[in-house]
Amino acid sequence: MTEFRPHDGGRTLPFIEAKNVSVIEDDCPNRALLRKTLYGATFGSIMHKPDNIRIYAHTQVYSCKMDRMKPEAEAGQIALKEERHQYILELLGSEGRVLAADLGSRYRVSEDTIRRDLRELASSGKIQRVHGGALPRRAEAVPFVSSQQIDMESKIGIARVAADMIRDGQVVLIDGGTTNLRIASYLSRERSATIVTNSPPLALALADHPKLSVLMLGGNFLKEARVTTGIETIRRVESIRADLCFLGMCSLHPEVGITVGDREEAYVKQAMIGASTEVVGLISLGKMGTSLPYLVGPASRLTRLITDASDEDVLNPYRFQGIEVTST
Repeated sequence: MTEFRPHDGGRTLPFIEAKNVSVIEDDCPNRALLRKTLYGATFGSIMHKPDNIRIYAHTQVYSCKMDRMKPEAEAGQIALKEERHQYILELLGSEGRVLAADLGSRYRVSEDTIRRDLRELASSGKIQRVHGGALPRRAEAVPFVSSQQIDMESKIGIARVAADMIRDGQVVLIDGGTTNLRIASYLSRERSATIVTNSPPLALALADHPKLSVLMLGGNFLKEARVTTGIETIRRVESIRADLCFLGMCSLHPEVGITVGDREEAYVKQAMIGASTEVVGLISLGKMGTSLPYLVGPASRLTRLITDASDEDVLNPYRFQGIEVTST
């Protein structure tokens, strides 16, 4: 393969000459960039030559991170506001944050234009605006009682899959949360295991199960989330070696990681991850790609993810981190 740079109407264009090469459609998951590509480069006009040689006008180059395309835009290429917005959202999804100054340089537009774009995206709830740039959209902090009425069908499907994972003789840590609470409804009455939980509602839901042992973790009661937290809870968790942990998921982003809205709750989740052989996150689509103030850990601390999300663009960034993903 050779590269040369002829002139076209006074404008120098990068060209690549290749023998016996097929042009393939872009197989990266960025649906907004469906252009013909060859080895990660985007090509415009194709001029045929004898002897099975083709000339490709090289119009734009992309770098891929975890199969997500990140455009290095040329001047004037994304003058349309809607296209800029799409690029910003895609970059935020792949990198976890964006800076206004970097966006202005990347897309060859003024910082004032980028700031307007970020304000509009924030006002529509698509991003979280911060000084100098933006973060993934912020998850809503929903009280436990209200959360029980949200995404009910999705939670049922996720809980069914989770319940089927529990085996006889296992020690299973089950974190708080309305999705985790539904696991109790789908556990076989013949299942014999030990359930350890910091969720009083879950402990009560399992009270009549004939063969399960239930260990309730003490501590400070966090009313909004209906869970126990604090040093006493953490110490009890650290004294256990669990086969399996179902982690309550308030928010998840492939780059930012697992986050929650309460610092004490973050500490308990960290302890649960550290005490478990397998860590399973249960999360509905609406909470994915979001962030909250307190970091539990990187997404890669999960060994498996069970979700109602089905879009491969959403799921692949987790698979690339070695997480087994089950879509319900």
